[in-house]
Amino acid sequence: MNSRQRRGIILLLLSVLCAFAAFAGVLAVIRDVNSKVGSEVTAYRVKNDIAPYKQLDEDDFARTKMPKRWLSDNAITNLSEIRGKIAVTQLKSGSLLQSDMIVNQPELKAGEQEIAIMIDAATGVAGKITPGSTVNIYATFAGDNKSKPNTSEVIVTAARVLDVGKLTPLDATNTNNRSTRSTATEAVPITFALGTLDAQRVAYAESFATHVRLALVAPGAAGSTPTVPPGDRRYTLDGDK
Repeated sequence: MNSRQRRGIILLLLSVLCAFAAFAGVLAVIRDVNSKVGSEVTAYRVKNDIAPYKQLDEDDFARTKMPKRWLSDNAITNLSEIRGKIAVTQLKSGSLLQSDMIVNQPELKAGEQEIAIMIDAATGVAGKITPGSTVNIYATFAGDNKSKPNTSEVIVTAARVLDVGKLTPLDATNTNNRSTRSTATEAVPITFALGTLDAQRVAYAESFATHVRLALVAPGAAGSTPTVPPGDRRYTLDGDK
């Protein structure tokens, strides 16, 4: 073997050693990345904007893979968790779905029924009433300017709100709804869970009252005891004099 052949063999061995060293370096980098990133798990992103209080469906979300250590503890990794749930706020497209974004959909109790009425958005809701809220329902009735005075009455106490609909423009030509036709141009459909008698009171007020308003009850204030004493449920201006 001449010197030229020996040099070729040495260069070949050096090339093989360099290749092994490079391969070992790549493996070390991969192991380091894997140790920092960890295993991947399934998560879900919102496909399109979801309105508040909308009942959730599996088609509203897209599946994605993410490193487990990058997910927060409340990230939802199984869509079975959204069954019977509604969005608690507006969910933006692309947002990662988390458990604090959703709540259980309110359900009717024994003896309750759903009833929905249109409430003046400006005077009755003001963005503070949401599903699960407890409210008192007030109605004002016009008098005849003679023997019958104008009155304001609490027709239902501690009513449970099931759903708050979308802001809806009112038809100015529609005179069927006395509670909103006077000055309001927009209203929100509010759904309540009520017993039969309270549902009748609300239906009557929507048909014959000048206005129907809601008063939000502080958390924990509602219960078996009426939130408004019977003697304070009707008000007239004459009674204040």
